[in-house]
Amino acid sequence: MAYLLGVPCEERRPNVVIADKTRTIAERYVCIATQSTAQCKYWNNPRGWPTLIEHLKTLGYRVLCIDRDKQYGNAQHMNTMPEGAEDFTGNRPLQERVSLLHHADFFIGLGSGLSWLTWAAGTPVVMISGFSHPSTEFRTPYRVINFQGCNSCFNDLTTEFDSENFAWCPRRVDKVQPFQCTAIITPEFVMRVVDKLIAERGLAQIF
Repeated sequence: MAYLLGVPCEERRPNVVIADKTRTIAERYVCIATQSTAQCKYWNNPRGWPTLIEHLKTLGYRVLCIDRDKQYGNAQHMNTMPEGAEDFTGNRPLQERVSLLHHADFFIGLGSGLSWLTWAAGTPVVMISGFSHPSTEFRTPYRVINFQGCNSCFNDLTTEFDSENFAWCPRRVDKVQPFQCTAIITPEFVMRVVDKLIAERGLAQIF
């Protein structure tokens, strides 16, 4: 919108007030969010979340899934909370979510709302996305995207996003491997980014 209005395009983090900063979980933990409003926004690699969660647990982390919905999708695509994560799902107040995110070492999610909330709260974000170009969301040094496959259809002016079509995949709807943008993102790729975050922020020394 800034480009359309002819004003400087500058990123500004909103000032989010965390009403309750009490730590309720003693152990080190990571928050994840795996659900979204369209299948193209999901991490569509079947090995993805379970393998990543197992890696996080071997590092000593508790892994809390903070999605609103434990299951979401339609008859063709139903997405369930990944095995190995602790169930913190539910339609809870955002202030409760922010309090939980405030004490997380980091957050892993998609190009969707909880990633934005985490960024606003000042917690590091690992974002797994392919349907959107990196310029679409806030900048994070821990974004995971694979430019070797189909990507950034959301920013393609030759396509129009259909919010009523949960399975929207304009370029590969009739081809092999729809949602290729995230299907080709391996858990090993994400694990390397997570390990980089841990090293750069000195989190390894806590274990």
